[in-house]
Amino acid sequence: MKTLRNAIVIALVVFGFNQANAQNADANITLTKVIEASADDVWYELRKLDNIDEISSFVAKVEFKGPKGVGGSRICTAPDGQGKFKENILAYDDTNRTYTYAVVEGIPAAGMVNNFKVVDLGYQKSMIVWTSSYDKFMKNPQMTEEQFNGFLNQASTEMMVNIAQAASK
Repeated sequence: MKTLRNAIVIALVVFGFNQANAQNADANITLTKVIEASADDVWYELRKLDNIDEISSFVAKVEFKGPKGVGGSRICTAPDGQGKFKENILAYDDTNRTYTYAVVEGIPAAGMVNNFKVVDLGYQKSMIVWTSSYDKFMKNPQMTEEQFNGFLNQASTEMMVNIAQAASK
């Protein structure tokens, strides 16, 4: 029975990962995290659009404008109070446990779109899949493209870890 359960979990991970990759095959970055919590519990934590300051050490304050969901925007302020970036919510789907947002101001990349998706793996396990893509990195004196991608990896990994901890409680 345990072998069958492990085979099912492996199949779900492979299927879920392929499904997640299909949502953005051109992503600059794709990160995943398997969590010992149900997809509903993880989505409950992830779907909160106005609490990024609670799950990221890179954001001290978030101000949400407009509807919570498609058409809404959030302005995130860095801990030093100097850096700000604006995100527009492009897609939001409770049924498929996914949302997509564009970062439209405050970063050295044009055309940046990020997506979070929660995949149900069964057996009280789920997986967060985060993708990020951008059209063009804009050269600047503050960071290289490699440093920018490193920042994206670090920031999104931290958020996924914090969401996983909150969902597992």
